[in-house]
Amino acid sequence: MELYGSVQIAEDGELKIGGCRATRLAKDFGTPLHIMDEDVIRTKCREMKTSLLKHYPNILVAYASKAFCTLAMCRLAHEEALGLDVCSGGELFTALEAGVPPENILFHGNCKTRQEIEMGVRVGVGRFVIDNLEELDLLSEISRRFRRRVRVQIRLNPGVEAHTHDYIKTGLIDSKFGLGVIDGQAMTAVERVLASEYLVLEGVHSHIGSQILNVEPYVLAAQVVMEFVGDVKEKYGYGLREVNLGGGFGVRYKSTDTPLQLDEYSRRISQVIRESCHTQRLDLPCIMVEPGRYIVGEAGTTLYTIEAIKNIPGIRKYVMVDGGMSENPRVTLYQAKYEAIVANRALEQPSEIVSIAGKHCEEGDMLVVDTKLPQVKPGDLLAIRTTGAYHYSMASNYNRYTRPAVVLVNAGVADLIIERESYANLIARDRIPTRLAQGGTGEIGPHLPAAGITNARIAPA
Repeated sequence: MELYGSVQIAEDGELKIGGCRATRLAKDFGTPLHIMDEDVIRTKCREMKTSLLKHYPNILVAYASKAFCTLAMCRLAHEEALGLDVCSGGELFTALEAGVPPENILFHGNCKTRQEIEMGVRVGVGRFVIDNLEELDLLSEISRRFRRRVRVQIRLNPGVEAHTHDYIKTGLIDSKFGLGVIDGQAMTAVERVLASEYLVLEGVHSHIGSQILNVEPYVLAAQVVMEFVGDVKEKYGYGLREVNLGGGFGVRYKSTDTPLQLDEYSRRISQVIRESCHTQRLDLPCIMVEPGRYIVGEAGTTLYTIEAIKNIPGIRKYVMVDGGMSENPRVTLYQAKYEAIVANRALEQPSEIVSIAGKHCEEGDMLVVDTKLPQVKPGDLLAIRTTGAYHYSMASNYNRYTRPAVVLVNAGVADLIIERESYANLIARDRIPTRLAQGGTGEIGPHLPAAGITNARIAPA
């Protein structure tokens, strides 16, 4: 496996992440354990800004918090001078509690509730990204009632095909996201915003999907967006000041993956914007991007303990670990592919094909299918790379398993940023209705037979 970021192998063959030994992390915090590398996160934040500024004078990078949203992560993104993209009341609350100024927050979401919109207007988020006409009307009503001017971007559906999984394509015409350019809904939204008393139209937004490794779809989308910007200027004499091109930048999940070439992206996108503005006689807008996976994906590693091995001769050898789809649903959802490494014996050469299975009661609970590892045994530690994005944020309590702890590592120091859930946490919000607690005969249900006793007829002595 190719190592990147601050992942290293010590002389004794043990994996080190951010200067911390895997066995020590497992001992101190238990497994499964999500490990986030602070240095990688900060480096990615700076790379994104530096690359764009190299080719264009006016940019804003906003971290897409849906990828991994915690108090520590929001604070870290803010420290790196990134804005923050949120898409729910919960993400907005987390960002505010982390100390992110509301004016640095963009509020997304294809189905914002009245309560969420009121929350955003009340605290004064920097931008509302309008996703549909009903939301526009509701935001207009609420802003008028609160007597607050609200700055907005209109999310366009550019109709661009992104070569990624069907579930994470968001720029197609048949999508729940955005207002269509082709069918005229986006221009209708422009007209309504310009007519609104309290809404201020700042720009347009476009997002075509996730885990995109090719620059071309972004170029096509930027061309569609800039043509729309020109149409708005021609029709209404209104110059849009912001062009938000979203995120979706692909990362390495396997050593054979080639991540999106960031410098090529920045150069090509900047060229499209500049040439379009020159041709249509537009002022250069601020280019905004919203990376999430790109910032945190490769910063994450998940550590597991191997609990059992099941060998089916001639068929498959299963290596079963103490986690699975509840902390990594991406394999089940998107057929995501990963590579694994034996963290406590990382220098040993792979010798057999195995499949890494989770512990949940689902046949499809697999983490890696048919991968080559050294011969492993129960008690070994297994590390899966590039688990920083859409892992903890999509984690569940399926089978009533507790969600794992998350630590932030840097220069040999590991800080707990999310505590491991306890069994008490699982039932903390459960309630038993009074009629169940007090009714009945006191019998909870049928008892299992006592040990050694069966329902078989006992023959007389």
